[in-house]
Order: sequence, then C-alpha cells, then structure tokens
Amino acid sequence: MRPPYLLLDVDGVLVPFPGADGSTSATHARHDVVPTGRGADDPVTIWLNPAHGLMLMDVISTGLVAPVWCTSWRQDAATLIGPLLGLPHLPHVDLPRPKITTSQPNGYLWKRDYVDVWLADAPAVWIDDDFTGLDHAWAVERTARGAVTLLIQPDPRTGMQAEHVAEARAWAGRLLAMRTGASGASSGTDAGPHKEDRTRATRGGSGAVWCC
Repeated sequence: MRPPYLLLDVDGVLVPFPGADGSTSATHARHDVVPTGRGADDPVTIWLNPAHGLMLMDVISTGLVAPVWCTSWRQDAATLIGPLLGLPHLPHVDLPRPKITTSQPNGYLWKRDYVDVWLADAPAVWIDDDFTGLDHAWAVERTARGAVTLLIQPDPRTGMQAEHVAEARAWAGRLLAMRTGASGASSGTDAGPHKEDRTRATRGGSGAVWCC
C-alpha cells in the first residue's frame, strides 16, 4: 500500500521571510548556499531551524508518508537544504521556471497545475505558505473523488511549526487506519471504524482538508 506523498515547500516554510524590520527568528541559523546557476562568489543567504529536520525525520521515519520536495529550489532542495537539516536525499517535483511576478498569477498557487499532473490520483499532504481559496477548493475536489488531500499553510513570517508536522502525521495515521479498515471490511473482518466515519470529509478552521 503506497503511503501518501508529503510535499514540502522551502521559502516561507523552512526558510521564513524576514520581519518588517528585517529581523529573523532566534531559532534559525544563518547559512550561505550556492544554488544551481550561481557562482561561489554569489551565494544566497538563508535561515534554517535545525529543529525542523528532527520534526520531519520524526514523521518520515514512521513510513506514513513519502516525502518529496515541491519548491522553486527544485533539485537544490535535496542537495543544499536537506543536508543542512540532516534529511536524507529526497526526490523533487521537477517544476518549470515560469516568468511570473506573483505566486498566484491565475488566482491560485502556480505550482498546483504541475503538482496535479504529477500526483495523478495519489493522496497527498502539501505544506506551502502560498495557497489561496481556489487551492483549498481543489483539495476538497480531489478528496471528494478519492484522492485524499490535505493542505497545510504556515505563516510565511514564522514558517513551519511543530503543530503543522503533527497535523500531517495525524492525518496520515487516520488515512492508514481508513485504508486498513476498508481492507479488513472487504475481507469480512471488523478492522476499522464505521463506514460513515471513514468517509467523512471536513474542513478545519485553518483550511485543512481530510477524509477519514
């Protein structure tokens, strides 16, 4: 049984944006990295929270999710960001480089069309700071047709918090229980919750969508 994907953004999630006064959180350490296409004399400064690596490994090690980078850093997320957080080499969604000046040129996150094709009918939990109401509606529609989808949206000024990772882990656990319960029911065993509980879809106050 294939676990749901955990799609991870970088900017605004692992690398929060500076405050209005240019300040950064004391929990984050400075790193200078050299993305693809830049020279060693032209690095990019980023700020990372080492606790994020531990949080993510805590859920990755359970096998409940299949982590994948989904960021404009593309493969550089695996070679530059991940190692600084102690993460293993993770695959990435091969996003294009569109010439856009906003993250939502059509009223929704620009990555979504490419992610939709990449996921096909796979379930996924996606952590990104740039979702709009249209993205949340997309998640509801995917869930309704059986491709269970959870969107988690951190504040880009503070980035990912422990509760966001806990939410992803709990959702993946519920999805596994739903799947194994349905499998048990099909074989004539009472191994899961009642059907009406397994198929309930709900939207939380933060825009999270889940089904189980």
